[in-house]
Amino acid sequence: MKIIILGAGQTGSALAEYLVTDNQNDVTVVDDDQDKLQSLQERFDLQVILGKASYPQVLESAGAESADMLVAVTNSDEINMIACQVAHVIFNIPQKVARIRAPEYNDENYLFFTQEGIPIDHIIAPEKLITKNISQLIQYPGALQFASFNDNRVCLVAVTAYYGGALVGSELSELKMHLPYIEARVVAIYRQDRFIKPIGSTIIEAGDIVYFITTPTNIRAVTSELQRLEKPYKRIIISGGGSVAIALAKRLEDDYQVKIIERNAARAERIAEKLSNTTVLHGESADQELLSQEQVEITDLFIAVTSDDESNIMSAMLAKRMGAKKVIVLIQRQAYLELINDSVIDIAISPQHATISALLSHVRQTGIIKVVSLRQGESEIMEIVAHGDKDTSKLVGRTINSLKLPASATIGAVVRGDDVIIANTDLTIEDDDHIIIFLPDRKAINDIEKLL
Repeated sequence: MKIIILGAGQTGSALAEYLVTDNQNDVTVVDDDQDKLQSLQERFDLQVILGKASYPQVLESAGAESADMLVAVTNSDEINMIACQVAHVIFNIPQKVARIRAPEYNDENYLFFTQEGIPIDHIIAPEKLITKNISQLIQYPGALQFASFNDNRVCLVAVTAYYGGALVGSELSELKMHLPYIEARVVAIYRQDRFIKPIGSTIIEAGDIVYFITTPTNIRAVTSELQRLEKPYKRIIISGGGSVAIALAKRLEDDYQVKIIERNAARAERIAEKLSNTTVLHGESADQELLSQEQVEITDLFIAVTSDDESNIMSAMLAKRMGAKKVIVLIQRQAYLELINDSVIDIAISPQHATISALLSHVRQTGIIKVVSLRQGESEIMEIVAHGDKDTSKLVGRTINSLKLPASATIGAVVRGDDVIIANTDLTIEDDDHIIIFLPDRKAINDIEKLL
């Protein structure tokens, strides 16, 4: 596939790396910053074009006339939109994906992203993705990561195994004995960052990160086997007054005690006018006296979502040290994500990885419905659809244990019509089955695409 990426920032660079390492894509990156382009070209096998991303001449130089897809992820919503318009009108590029950050452009009351208006085929709104992700983690206390598939009928959840969980210290096969009426499957275990493919005799140890697949109603039951269930959150402090913070507060304020800390006084006043049941405070989130006044020691969850990574990390670490039960931090830079792995921070959210997950669902070949990037891009879980019959398909009519899957891959569930079937090796794949597959090494995607 020939793909043009507009923007060599953190998201554009990360996406370029993703696509180049698939070894099936011809990637060209456009940006007006020579240093960023040179850095990319030195590290990866791709083409770069220096220039304004929305100019027709620049897109032509990037090979727009023969491109299969345009991905616009510059820092300007307006440039992304114009570039898609140019790509459609002049070059007739089949697929156009754009990152649109401003919530004002994503207002459902104004529908202008159409073929007759601004012809963008898929819109990626990072703030919406982050808000949804954090909201899901709040809904399921104890979860480190959460992803849903097939209209939220199947979920992947990652939790840390702690002493006190009924299954900790026991073989994985005992899960069925403990929960005979609950359908779930463990698809991956990470022990000190090392992947272990789970089998029945695998013993769960304290400190293991366990990824399991089940239906939403069973999440708490399975989680209770791996750790003592956390009580539902009640008190939440949000650091920052940007669009993510406001959207989160709107979602949460009717069900939780929510406070927002914003450093700019005028902005704090505007935020207070937008929210009906949230306490808005003017001050610094890393101010120990302010956090003490707001009783951070009895706070269930501290969420730092400013645009400043250092501020988010410092305020979250302070809140944790002062007694906050759990902290979630928004981190932009990949280097910081790696640095805080062994810190007191419980959960780090990356806008880049959220955006890439959304983009990958459109970049992957037909038959791959959804892709979620996990573990800082190291792993993936995806939903694919099987089509055909035993003669025309490498999936249909075959049992799971006879499929030529990558050695480390695990099928967690199959959605068949209205039924969710937690996978077992004897299950036979049928036409139109939706299959949920965990890949600990995302480079194995080529093997999955061959099956399709």
